[in-house]
Amino acid sequence: MTSIEPQATFKRVMLKISGEALMGDQGFGLNPPTVERIAREVQSVHELGVEICMVIGGGNIFRGLQGSAQGMERTTADYMGMLATVMNALAMQSALEGLGIHTRVISAITMNEVAEPYIRRRAVRHLEKKRVCIFAAGTGNPYFTTDTAATLRANEMSCEAIFKGTKVDGVYDKDPAKHADAKRYETVSYDDVLAKRLGVMDASAIALARDNNLPIIVFSLDEPGGFRGILAGEGTYTRVQG
Repeated sequence: MTSIEPQATFKRVMLKISGEALMGDQGFGLNPPTVERIAREVQSVHELGVEICMVIGGGNIFRGLQGSAQGMERTTADYMGMLATVMNALAMQSALEGLGIHTRVISAITMNEVAEPYIRRRAVRHLEKKRVCIFAAGTGNPYFTTDTAATLRANEMSCEAIFKGTKVDGVYDKDPAKHADAKRYETVSYDDVLAKRLGVMDASAIALARDNNLPIIVFSLDEPGGFRGILAGEGTYTRVQG
């Protein structure tokens, strides 16, 4: 009796992770074993034939909002944060290509020596050729988060869902790390996320997803095989939808 390979429920997805996810147990920067572990999660989904976009935050290196709070001019601080996302994207590209996956880092800020400039049609063609596209430098504009950048690029690439990798296995009514009675939502509406301030993504990202009816799947990035499992119709997660 032959085993049946699981079929993916989506053909093209956006994976959004924070820069902090790359730190491992460190308090700052990149932890190569952690980067490689996440790359293997992406590889397992890539093997299902799913076309994958990625956006990685930069908070493990520099967070623009914190720089601004400490007296730095906000626009300058945000550009520094965008550059941090490019560093994370290059690290992930290196890990993925070490696993034999063709990857393109595509930057909203022009830096031809290390990344391609963002051209929508070219990026779509990369995806069609089964290359992983890592979108770096946010939207290229200050005052916008990488959550908003991920939602924008997901819409431009015609992704079927955004997968938001976090430290918990979904969206809870309160912090499960602090409250034993916290309850996880199976599904939750965009409007409830905004009204209850559930902290899935920032308000502009949620509004953009809502306006384009783009579902957001919130899952645990720390759960081995979790990303692949959800795409194969299994696992624990919360679906944010209309």
